[in-house]
Amino acid sequence: MKKNKVAIIGTVGLPAKYGGFETLAEHLVTHLSDTYDFTVYCSKKKYTKEEQIETYKGAKLEYINLEANGVQSIPYDTISILKALRKNEVLLILGVAGAWILPLVRLFTNKKIIISIDGIEWKRDKWPLFAKLYLWWAEKIAVRFSHIDISDNESIQDYTALRYQTLSRVIEYGADHTLEVNPTLNDCINYPFLSQDYAVKVCRIEPENNVHLVLEAFQELPSKTLVLVGNWKNSEYGLALKEKYSNIPNIHLYDPIYNQREIDLIRGNAALYIHGHSAGGTNPSLVEAMYLGLPIISFNVSYNKTTTEHKALYFSTTDQLIKKLKATSETKLKALSKEMKSIALRRYTWDAISNQYALLIKEALQTDKKNSVYSDIQKLDNDLLIDYHIAHLKNTELFYSKR
Repeated sequence: MKKNKVAIIGTVGLPAKYGGFETLAEHLVTHLSDTYDFTVYCSKKKYTKEEQIETYKGAKLEYINLEANGVQSIPYDTISILKALRKNEVLLILGVAGAWILPLVRLFTNKKIIISIDGIEWKRDKWPLFAKLYLWWAEKIAVRFSHIDISDNESIQDYTALRYQTLSRVIEYGADHTLEVNPTLNDCINYPFLSQDYAVKVCRIEPENNVHLVLEAFQELPSKTLVLVGNWKNSEYGLALKEKYSNIPNIHLYDPIYNQREIDLIRGNAALYIHGHSAGGTNPSLVEAMYLGLPIISFNVSYNKTTTEHKALYFSTTDQLIKKLKATSETKLKALSKEMKSIALRRYTWDAISNQYALLIKEALQTDKKNSVYSDIQKLDNDLLIDYHIAHLKNTELFYSKR
């Protein structure tokens, strides 16, 4: 049977070794390549010549000689979209960087567009004003000119419904690729903190992830250990924090770790996960921590509360975090651990997530119309609705009362 051709656009590429969208792409091709013919667009800048393979898990790989992130993401996604038009029926676009071209795609082609808006990207503090304005505008274009748009969190769905009056589809992230790792003797030598209770945080080192706030709290609590993994060298913010806190005895700072076993060794053996993200939607590192069965103390915003079903602990300030760390008992942490694991098993598995994407692709192939938050009857002329109402009031007989 002929398979429909689907392009995955907006990731760094495959095999996945960078972030949430790449992990999503990896699992989509793993679970759905028997159903769909995938082409994944990859950044040539991030893969060596030897790593630039032609196919991966049944998907074709095409390379663009640009960075996938930052300002180059705009031409990177644009070129990927143009290339994808030649031979794909559905464009699955992850992120809004290349959305400016979507009105032309809709005008001149019959290609189906599914786009994930990736949280509310324009609100992130890391972007300068011009970038924020572009992302704000691009988000609007993405939602308006896609056939289906995806929110990775119900709070994002509420936002798009209010702002654009469209019905976004909520599909989150899977987490069952994480590994339960029992430390070996060598592991304990490499990471001495494994022999004690410690809290862990894994994130991009950006202001909206409140890294400074978490570090401040643990500096005030020398009896509690924090392990924080992130890209310290990518910004002045990160460099300044690493210089300030790298010599604090109870704080261990690590550069990004992409090896799955190693990162899950560090995360999975922690006593607690600290999640400081204040922008975005469903964050992959949060659902992965939940799947590993870690109790969660999370920044108090709607996205995180939705992800954890309002059952984690929450903080908004350094003082609040310090109080939570001091006051939360072992019994409470064990109960939180079971709660987070239960939610993750129910909601955050790649089999379930992939099936939802498969249904969206099938729907996109059969639809030309974007779903609105309003029912079709609300779009009818008011005078016509009044005529129907009057006619209904004049008819006093019920259909089953007629002989």
